[in-house]
Amino acid sequence: MNIRTVRYDHPDARKLDGEVQVEYAERYGEGDLTPMDATHFDPPHGLYLVVYDTDGTPVASGGWRSQERSDEGYEDGDAEIKRMFVVRAARGRGLARHILAALEDSAREAGRVRMVLETGTEQPEAIGLYTSSGYAPVTKFGLYRFEESSRCYAKLLTETTNGTDAVDATVRRP
Repeated sequence: MNIRTVRYDHPDARKLDGEVQVEYAERYGEGDLTPMDATHFDPPHGLYLVVYDTDGTPVASGGWRSQERSDEGYEDGDAEIKRMFVVRAARGRGLARHILAALEDSAREAGRVRMVLETGTEQPEAIGLYTSSGYAPVTKFGLYRFEESSRCYAKLLTETTNGTDAVDATVRRP
């Protein structure tokens, strides 16, 4: 496994984005319509990663982009996870957990306060990954905040002095 930082418009990132869009359409009837641009993921305001298998095949991706307080429900200091995806043939190998940890570390180093994400009820695997990684449900945000199937989660990237997550301080509960 080889994790590389790439731009969101890199050919391998675009290939994986096309595959995740097909999966979204299978699960929800359409792809994700959230506006995104390659520059959203440029450091230090974001990061985009692609995981390559030992033969050089791109098999997983994920990124984060900075968000600030807005009418869509984001808060100052948010780092929004986008396009976390593992191709079917590579699932069950822990790749998503590796990407998630790398994204959290990068966002923390960039001074982001809270990692946030939106997923949906038709992605129970994603919900399981995030909840088992310390993410808690929060008030919905983003393009799909009014959709019944939308689920939003957050995790603080900072810790209190006693080493425990200060979830209640900034994570908005639904």
